[in-house]
Amino acid sequence: MKIAIIGAGAWGTALGRLLVLGGNEVTLWGHVPAWLDEMRQTHRNERFLPGIDLPRALHLESDFDRAVRATECVVVAVPSQVFRDVTRRLGDYSGLVVTVTKGIEYDTGLTMSGVLTETAPQATPVALSGPTFAVEVARDIPTAIVAGSRHAGAAQAVQALFSRSSFRVYTSQDVLGVELGGALKNVIAIAAGISDGLGFGDNSKAALVTRAIVEMRRLGVACGARPETFTGLSGLGDLMVTCFSRHSRNRGFGERVGRGERPAEIAAGMVAVAEGYPTARSAHRLARKHQVETPVMDEVYAILYEGKNAEQAVRDLMLRDLKPEI
Repeated sequence: MKIAIIGAGAWGTALGRLLVLGGNEVTLWGHVPAWLDEMRQTHRNERFLPGIDLPRALHLESDFDRAVRATECVVVAVPSQVFRDVTRRLGDYSGLVVTVTKGIEYDTGLTMSGVLTETAPQATPVALSGPTFAVEVARDIPTAIVAGSRHAGAAQAVQALFSRSSFRVYTSQDVLGVELGGALKNVIAIAAGISDGLGFGDNSKAALVTRAIVEMRRLGVACGARPETFTGLSGLGDLMVTCFSRHSRNRGFGERVGRGERPAEIAAGMVAVAEGYPTARSAHRLARKHQVETPVMDEVYAILYEGKNAEQAVRDLMLRDLKPEI
């Protein structure tokens, strides 16, 4: 199959490698020609995916229209803040569009497949999400993920396209739940990092993650998602890996916040985006819209955007009115 991947960061590059090794003709689009020139010379993406050799058959392209021309599938792997502007360039594209971006648009409250229905209305959107660090996928470490779409046939097509011996793809028709799980867990990962930065232990993080999945499910159901999706790979699975792994940008971002650094300064100095930072703002607005109680996400928002002291936020969480667990 002829495929274009939009976004030459770590995840786009790792998926490009995966799809080329699966026998597909793949073009990887990046917006900085000089970076692509470096990749052509070294057959590596040292800026975002260091130490990984890339197949010589992976085409690199900085011209967007040329990259997507005559393709049967486009994979979008760009930050959520630029997702609308980038996908608007797809215009009347009518093939499969696979979004691997995890986020919630602030102004509209839409997930990325929702944005696609507005920017590329003739395309068939599929969300691919789950507990997946790019570096592990690029090293062929066994990984499982979910392809979510309202169109069962589209999800199955993506399942067949991406599946390999080291990369197992499941399907779901609850695309909203799949995407909300992937977006909201990044906010919780920042909370997990703050816990680490404050010097708390395993008890604290276990409690945080357990209560967080309740919040994610509660907000997701209010938005129209299925509750069981949040205990699957795109919910609980992604939450666990993001909260506990050394590879997690969002957990690392939170750890620096817990140690006293300013969130905006951390974000400005990062090469890759910690999606939980903008998503905390979107999730807070979404919870207010649906009148859903999300105490952990509320405190993360207060720390990141209102300058609340992290230790005070923990005290406020622990001293909330006592209640039954369920």
